[in-house]
Amino acid sequence: MQYEEALAYIHQTHWRGSRLGLSRVAGLLERLGNPQKELRFVHIAGTNGKGSTAAMLASVLREAGYRVGLFTSPYIFSFNERIQINGVPIPNDRLAAVTEAVRPAAEAMEDYPTEFELVTAIGFLYFKWAACDIVVLEVGMGGRLDATNVIGAPELAVITAIGLDHTRELGGCIPSIAAEKAGIIKDGCMAVAAARDDDALAVIRQVCKERNARLFLPDYASLQSVESDLEGHRFHYKSHKNLALSLPGGYQLDNAALVLESVRVLRAAGRHIPESAVYAGLQKARWPGRFEVLRRNPVFILDGGHNPQGAAAAAASLRAAFPEKSVVFLAGAMADKDVRGIFAPLLPLAREFIAVTLAQARAMPGPALAALLRGMGAAATACDSVEAGAKAALERAGEGGAACAIGSLYMAGAVRRAVMR
Repeated sequence: MQYEEALAYIHQTHWRGSRLGLSRVAGLLERLGNPQKELRFVHIAGTNGKGSTAAMLASVLREAGYRVGLFTSPYIFSFNERIQINGVPIPNDRLAAVTEAVRPAAEAMEDYPTEFELVTAIGFLYFKWAACDIVVLEVGMGGRLDATNVIGAPELAVITAIGLDHTRELGGCIPSIAAEKAGIIKDGCMAVAAARDDDALAVIRQVCKERNARLFLPDYASLQSVESDLEGHRFHYKSHKNLALSLPGGYQLDNAALVLESVRVLRAAGRHIPESAVYAGLQKARWPGRFEVLRRNPVFILDGGHNPQGAAAAAASLRAAFPEKSVVFLAGAMADKDVRGIFAPLLPLAREFIAVTLAQARAMPGPALAALLRGMGAAATACDSVEAGAKAALERAGEGGAACAIGSLYMAGAVRRAVMR
């Protein structure tokens, strides 16, 4: 099997669809010899911040000398980004080889796995082949019934900020969503949670009590920003002084505190993570598409905020970065999202919106999005493509201005290609 054949196989129509549950992925992994049972995991769930938290923690562990697998979704440029070892995406030939190894097991199943379940099995088998010391594993959706939750008790379960997203699948209120996320907490494991919401935290505490799991919380009162700009942050957290983080956006400081608390717990469990690895890992961490500065004049920021909480966090970061400027927004969204809720926090900052249709079946058409934004009181026009919209946003921002693409990570690749040429 060649690389192109492997991608075509993974993306075949009959794998598609989202069907929560563990029976199919468990059956598939059983046919593959249960590679996940030979791996150690940090499992990360949550509504916002999962990818950034995973990237930071993987970077710290890599600097500590471990061979670190990283499993995330979605990707920006290449499918291979979803499965990494020590910051390097799976090579084309290895993806082809692992997919070829998984293929007979998948095709022998009466109830075919979904695409995400197939990719999860591919990732686990690759990490086993590569003898990873530890895998930082990001949940796809939810937690309790997500394919990644087929693993046993992780070394650490991490729950990032919780908000309303995927409500059709996970429930329409914070407690029900928190219960789904807390499903990654297994009997006797340790957990770190970022939940600031009292209702969410109460649910997580109860799950930990029922499963005899020890829960640790970041001490946000000890988190002190020293300096923040479009290059990132310098900050203190507890005994850590003058840490440098190269991920801009105010919300990344909360994610960094979660990572630092996770490091403390992993150390207590026996992982050797020297201070030098903590400092170097945070400084070297990279995560595209989250308040990512693509160019400087005009400033163009790409942010993956795709729910009300993420968009509100991005709005706060934009206001801090540009207190005297209005922003031209490139807007795209999935029709099944809370579209009004996503863009409402951005309205006070907006000079105008340029709405585009994303290349996804679930996408809201650009003209419909523009009409919705106008109905919310914003100046908005539609553009034919993401690439054309990005160029128009740059032109309208003008010299010394600011533009931001937001609403969905599905447009990230096209935006980066258009803006960084």
